[in-house]
Amino acid sequence: MTSLGEPNALAITFFILFIASSLGITIWASRKTTTTDHFYAAGRSVTALQNGLALAGDYMSAASFLGIAGLVAVSGFDGLIYSIGWLVGWPVVMFLIAEPLRNLGRYTFADVLAARLRQTPIRIAASIGALAVITFYLIAQMVGAGNLIRLLFGLPYEAAVVIVGAVMLAYVLFGGMLATTWVQIVKAVLLLGGATLLAGLVLARFSFNPLALFAEASDMYGAEVLSPGRLVTDPIDAVSLGLALMLGTAGLPHILMRFYTVRDAKTARTSVGYATAFIGFFYLLTFVLGFGAMVIIGREAITAVDAGGNMAAPLLAEGVGGTPFLGFISAVAFATILAVVAGLTLSGAATLSHDLWVSVFRGDKADQREQLVVARSATVLLAIVSILLGITFKGQNVAYMVGLAFAIAASANFPALVLSIFWRGLTTRGAQFSMISGTVSALVLIFLSPTIQVDVLGNADAWFPLRNPGIVSISLSFAVAIGVSLMWPAASEAKRFDELERQLHLGVEHVD
Repeated sequence: MTSLGEPNALAITFFILFIASSLGITIWASRKTTTTDHFYAAGRSVTALQNGLALAGDYMSAASFLGIAGLVAVSGFDGLIYSIGWLVGWPVVMFLIAEPLRNLGRYTFADVLAARLRQTPIRIAASIGALAVITFYLIAQMVGAGNLIRLLFGLPYEAAVVIVGAVMLAYVLFGGMLATTWVQIVKAVLLLGGATLLAGLVLARFSFNPLALFAEASDMYGAEVLSPGRLVTDPIDAVSLGLALMLGTAGLPHILMRFYTVRDAKTARTSVGYATAFIGFFYLLTFVLGFGAMVIIGREAITAVDAGGNMAAPLLAEGVGGTPFLGFISAVAFATILAVVAGLTLSGAATLSHDLWVSVFRGDKADQREQLVVARSATVLLAIVSILLGITFKGQNVAYMVGLAFAIAASANFPALVLSIFWRGLTTRGAQFSMISGTVSALVLIFLSPTIQVDVLGNADAWFPLRNPGIVSISLSFAVAIGVSLMWPAASEAKRFDELERQLHLGVEHVD
C-alpha cells in the first residue's frame, strides 16, 4: 500500500527548503544581474565544472528521471534506447558544436548563423524552430510537475502548475542566467545524490550484483524483459527515434545557450566533458532503478498509480526507504522539473528579446536598459503561456511531448547549425528553408503518425507509419539546405564564411 496521493509532510518540508534556498540564490544573483550580458550569460563567469553540472541539471529532466525509470520498469530492456539516445548526443555537441558556438555567438544559437548570413530572415526562421522546441518541452515539464504535485502533496493539478510557473518566474525574472545556473547546479547534485542512494539501496538487496537483479526480473517476467522488441518493434522506427534523440541534443536552444556562460571555447568543451560524465552515470542509474522498481514494486502496482509508469522511481523510493525517502525523492523530482522549466523560459526569453526584438525589429540599436526590460517582459509572457499550456494539456503523455521536442530540434536547428559551421556553400535562403521545412515536416509527420492517429484519435491506422519522424524530417532538412544553397548560390556569403572561419574554429579574429 502506497502513500502516494496523500499529502506528504516530509515531501512538503523538502520542497519548501529547496524553494527557500533557491530563492536565496535568486536574491544574491539579482544584485549582479544588471546588464543583458549578466541576464543571458551570467557575465561569462561560470567555470567548466559549474557549467558541466548546470548542463547536466538542464538536461536531466522529469522525462529522464521519472520517464526512463518508468519505461524500463514497464517495458524492460527497450527503455535503454532513450538512455543511450540522449547520452550519445553529447559527443556530437562536444566535437562539432561547443567551440564554434562559443567562438562566434553571444546569447543564442542563431547568432552563429546570423554572423555570416543575412540577419533578419535567419533570426525569424531560427526563432520559429526554437520556440516550437521550447513550447513542447515546456508543456511536458509543466504537465509532469502538475501530476507529481497532485500525487505527492494532495494539491489540485491546476494549483500545482501555477506554483511551478510562479517560482520559475521569480528565478528567471530577478536572477537571470546566474540564478538559473546555480539552481541547476543544486538540482544536479541533489538528483545525482538521490539517484545514487536509491540505486545503492536497490542493489543492497541483491548483494550489490546487478546481474542478480536482472536474473530476478527474468525469473518474474520471463527472459524477454532482457531482450529488445517490447517497446520499439520496427528497426527503422528504432533508428529514427535514435537519430532524433541524438541529434536533437545538439539542437536544443536551452542547452546551446549554456555555452555562452563560460569565458572561452576551451572551457565550453571541458564543461561538455563534465556534463557527459555526469549524465552517463545518471542514465546507468536509471536502468538499475527501472529494473529495481519492476522487481521490488511490481509492474501492476506501478501502472495502477500511473498508467505510463512515471511514478516508478518515487514508488521504489518508498519501497526501499519508506515514507521519508519518498519525501526526499519527490522533492528532488520536483526540483528537477523546476530547474529545467527555468532554463527553457530563459532560452525562450532570449529568442523573443535578443533574436526578434533587438536584432530584427530594432536593428541592434536598443540600449542595455531597453534590452533588459524586453527580456524580462518576455520572461513574464512565457511564464503565463507555460502555465496556460500546462493546464490545457492536462493528462497528455509527457514522454511523447519530450520526444516531439527532440524531433523538432534535430530537424529544425541541427542541420542549419552544423552546415553553417562546416560548409562555406550554405546560403541564407538554404538555411531559412531548411529550418522552416524541418519544423513543419516534424510537426506534420508526427500528427500523421500512429502516436496521434491511432493512440490519441483512435483511428484504425495512420497516414505515416513511423512513430518518430526523425529519419525523414532530419534528412529532408539537410537535403533542402544543400539543394536550395546549390540552386541559388551567394558568393558574398561564401566569402563571409572564409572571413569568419579562423574565428569560428580557433576563436581568433581574422586578420588580412
